[in-house]
Amino acid sequence: MLDTLDAAAVRRWCAGGLVALKRHQGEIDDLNVYPVPDGDTGTNMVLTLTSAQQALAMDLGTLPEDGPTAHGHALRLMARGALLGARGNSGVILSQILRGFADAVAAAPAVRGRELAAALRDGTTAAYAAVARPVEGTLLSVVAAAAHAAERADSDDLRAVVRAAAGGAAHALARTPEQLPALARAGVVDAGGRGLCLLLDALVEVVTGESPERPAPAPRPVRPPATAVRETGSEEYAYEVQFLLDAGPEAVARLREELTALGDSLVVVGDGSAGTGTGTWNVHVHVNDVGAAIEAGVVAGRPHRISVTRFADQLAPVSPTTAADGRAAVVVAAGAGIAELFAGEGATVVPGNPSIGELLDAIRATGAARVVVLPNDPDTQAVANAAAREAHGLGVKVSVVPTRSPVQALAALAVRDPGRRFADDVIAMAEAAGACRYAEVCYARREALTVAGPCRPGDVLALVEGEVHLIGSDLTDTCAAMVDRMLGGGGELVTLLSGADAPDGLADAVREHVGRRWPFVEVQAYPGGQPHYPLLVGVE
Repeated sequence: MLDTLDAAAVRRWCAGGLVALKRHQGEIDDLNVYPVPDGDTGTNMVLTLTSAQQALAMDLGTLPEDGPTAHGHALRLMARGALLGARGNSGVILSQILRGFADAVAAAPAVRGRELAAALRDGTTAAYAAVARPVEGTLLSVVAAAAHAAERADSDDLRAVVRAAAGGAAHALARTPEQLPALARAGVVDAGGRGLCLLLDALVEVVTGESPERPAPAPRPVRPPATAVRETGSEEYAYEVQFLLDAGPEAVARLREELTALGDSLVVVGDGSAGTGTGTWNVHVHVNDVGAAIEAGVVAGRPHRISVTRFADQLAPVSPTTAADGRAAVVVAAGAGIAELFAGEGATVVPGNPSIGELLDAIRATGAARVVVLPNDPDTQAVANAAAREAHGLGVKVSVVPTRSPVQALAALAVRDPGRRFADDVIAMAEAAGACRYAEVCYARREALTVAGPCRPGDVLALVEGEVHLIGSDLTDTCAAMVDRMLGGGGELVTLLSGADAPDGLADAVREHVGRRWPFVEVQAYPGGQPHYPLLVGVE
């Protein structure tokens, strides 16, 4: 049993946590809100912690002369490795928890109970700060509960505090379906939270020598579908504006007043360096007048990494740089055919589900000073954002257009114009991606209750903009019905990408259907080769 957390214990914690995550990887992957075949939270957390362990293994055990303590050095290596290997939202948030944890105790002479509680609190703060719009009932709620339980223990006894933290996390995980309707509808707990509980249990085992075996949370009864609403703020405001701001505290205080008058959901947080003068602040607000919000930031100081999201269509973040030097595009692609299409558009292609380090390597390999990244998946968007932050420190300006499907990336690349200012080109790409509605068809892997009704394993699911709209038994008929539904809202161009397991003639059958039913709509069909989804559809 340990009284303090030393460097050797940190290494055993990382190794033990990785073993636990690998053991439960499939279980966590199955904790998926939708019955689709690409739930991969467990896989992403395993890959993230694998990178952390590799960073620890590559260390030769030497400390910088002016560096942190031995345990602080090990924790920072673990956090840095997790950051560069982070995959998906869960991986990115986990890396931030570890970063906050490491920063809190790096200089502490010893890590006992109260130091561990403070580290968990700083890890929670870092995790929440990494998410633009935190949602309760997720990994964030679980780490917050762990920190709260550790603080309530109010003890220097490391064993008592780590047990309290792990217990608090387990109780919070069981409550996640009560906090997030999507989890309640699916009858599952949060996947990322489950992974964090395993990691904390591994820490308990390292510190106490005891293995707190906890059964996997039992599925909850499936509830009827609920209507999703905006998580924060009123429906009065149409845009979300975010930016980093270099400014002093007095200017920021005036900015808060101006933005309060312009909108709601205002959040302004600093990095703690403002006490010495100018600091870096993260600004978030919902407004209708985007220009006024950004202008207020310009008056207050130097805004950068500006992003604008229109709630109606999730318009992508844009970055208003004015440089006219070399530029490039980096695109994530799952499927040989899709990769070939992107390469034909002059983009650098990265295989699907990349780590932060892999995306960063691709950005640097372009040799460009201005790079647009198209992630093509909601989870990969978090990885792309983290890679962009890392690239900024290397002098490369990266703008992430959060495309959620390859068809949106094709639309964005089609409007690129090197003759435009980089900022204007990014805006044009974001607008083109936002104007492209996307859909995918797959087979259900398990029984579930969706907003379109109940489904059983083997049913054909048609998802439009990530939501199940149709459930069918015949693949071709369901694909045709889905395209009809999308074109019912308007459209001039349909793009079809057939998957690796698509039956022969699927795309041709859908093309012929559109030709008969919608004679004035153009159809483009390509072999995409993507896994899981026999057909991806874009409508512009």
